[in-house]
Amino acid sequence: MAERRLRVGVAGLGRAFTVMLPTFAADPRVELVAAADPRTDARQRFAADFGARTYPSLDELCADSDVEVVYIATPHQDHAAHVAHAASRGKHVLVEKPMATTLDDCRSMIDAAERAGVVLIVGHSHSFDRPVLRTREIIASGTVGDVRMIAAQYYTDFLYRPRRPEELVTARGGGVVFSQGAHQVDIVRLLGGGAVRSVRALTGAWDSARPTEGAYVALLTFDDGVIASLTYSGYAHFDGDEFCDGIGELGAPKDASAYGAARRALRQVTTVDEEAALKNARNYGGTVYAMQSASVSAGRTHSHVGSRWHEHFGCVLVSCDHADLRPLPTGVIVYGDTGIRLDPLTKPDVPRAEVIDELYGAVVRGQPPLHGGRWAMATLEVCLAILQSAREQRDIALVHQRDAPSGEPCARG
Repeated sequence: MAERRLRVGVAGLGRAFTVMLPTFAADPRVELVAAADPRTDARQRFAADFGARTYPSLDELCADSDVEVVYIATPHQDHAAHVAHAASRGKHVLVEKPMATTLDDCRSMIDAAERAGVVLIVGHSHSFDRPVLRTREIIASGTVGDVRMIAAQYYTDFLYRPRRPEELVTARGGGVVFSQGAHQVDIVRLLGGGAVRSVRALTGAWDSARPTEGAYVALLTFDDGVIASLTYSGYAHFDGDEFCDGIGELGAPKDASAYGAARRALRQVTTVDEEAALKNARNYGGTVYAMQSASVSAGRTHSHVGSRWHEHFGCVLVSCDHADLRPLPTGVIVYGDTGIRLDPLTKPDVPRAEVIDELYGAVVRGQPPLHGGRWAMATLEVCLAILQSAREQRDIALVHQRDAPSGEPCARG
């Protein structure tokens, strides 16, 4: 039984919020008490769903004395200013990945939280996922020996989902390295020991109509000798969910007939304004979202909550001295010296409950989170190094890395 509920205010009712919404709605440790968004339709929908207060600006949200934690799901380039403002008003902060788009912004966010004495957690990234955490637990047990090598790859339709103009401009935080690399790098760092020594990478930007990075390949060398290869493509051809038994990134079975849906939908728009409108329509409170909502109704979760498997981020293979480990939505496959076994996981009652585990543990119990500001800054440094290495065609040495936090993730209340 939770000791009390965290009173959460949401800043930004866009795509990230729609994905976190089933968690907020189903987890008994959280109460959504307010939200801020410039869109009237989103605010109206939130008020109707939760009977909660809404505001057109972050400043008004942070002035609400009932808000204890601010979940910041605004555009990447706004994270630094929004975190600093929330912290200055004494609010704990859960901010979406990537933490920011520059290391200077990361430092300012960390400093703001420390000055105010508030918790700063960065997520969701897929390193929160229970199969990844279970893989980490197996490694920590010592039964499979030391980690030697990690291979991670994922192929999606990311680049062809509806985007705002800035999401296709790398300098403004667009492209797959910022948005998707933050997931993959976080997973590999958590399993590989945390401290990356150097990065060598190549990126691909192969569609002039989507002029940002749509793919990358990176080689990471860790301080302790672990090596990791990362491959990602968002060009909407091969579907990497095939490597996860046809279970999608968010834990639901994939519909094979939906292949190519992202490209087909995008062909229906002819201008950047039309594309932005299509994205808004699919966001919380939009017309398409209203028709396809599977999140909440009158404050109650729909039946899909608890029926999905765990989330994932493609194929991850961790090579250790005595086994290879492969996290899947259903568990972790252990390819050992003498046999293969599945370390099974049950379906989650609450999706992304691990995010609330960390948030609740840090705010209520004073437990240090795995995904704090300095951890997330180190992940961003790797992402920036991928871009720099591809641009300059050389190895990039890293200086802001840190080891993976010791101990187990925060226990559920």
